[in-house]
Amino acid sequence: MSPPLSPQENQPLRLVVCGTDTDVGKTVVSALLVQGLSASYWKPVQCGLDGGGDRDRLREWLQLPEPRLLPEAYRLAAPVSPHWAAELEGASPGSNGAPIESSRLALPAVYGALVVECAGGLLVPLRRDRLQIEQIQAWGLPVLLVARSGLGTLNHCLLSLEALAQRRIPVLGLVLNGPPHADNPRTLAALGGVPLLACLPPLAAINRESLAALWQTSGLGAALATAAAELQPQPDPDTMHR
Repeated sequence: MSPPLSPQENQPLRLVVCGTDTDVGKTVVSALLVQGLSASYWKPVQCGLDGGGDRDRLREWLQLPEPRLLPEAYRLAAPVSPHWAAELEGASPGSNGAPIESSRLALPAVYGALVVECAGGLLVPLRRDRLQIEQIQAWGLPVLLVARSGLGTLNHCLLSLEALAQRRIPVLGLVLNGPPHADNPRTLAALGGVPLLACLPPLAAINRESLAALWQTSGLGAALATAAAELQPQPDPDTMHR
């Protein structure tokens, strides 16, 4: 199928992938979207380089041409929150590195669809005076929220959606990762106020073939196209859950 179009710009969809927590599978979802939408991939802040960063993982999984794997604005060694990882980049003990600068996080000019993967959750600090959700708001792109499927996800999802609503950040929908849960999808569909785009099972292996098969069986492409076409500004947070 053709990539969904942004109703505001009549252009191929550009979106931000953010997780409700660490290790919820947002890099796998990002890879799925990059392949399914024929999109470019950008992770502006990479924290932790053991085994390579997430751009390296997408290169391995998808075997993409290099121009579609955009270089990070910050590639930080420590696997910690971005604000602290940047400080730890100092050349000597006790010498802090420079803080992350918003001017280096401007959206790249690319042709076609774009998937931006965040470093962790919405309220992760990029620096000691700026949260990641503030940068997302500055980008002006819709968010696809990724969460685990099991116990604890209701609280994480609803808090994240409330934070997005407070800032009037548009949300394309929610993707759940992991073993099927008997009730969480229904509860989130009822209380979240955004579409539940897909419930994705664990993959035995992650590669182009397995992701292509998951794109077809999950229905994520069609659900995302519908969500993009119907996207509206976030509702007034005072009316949520009434």
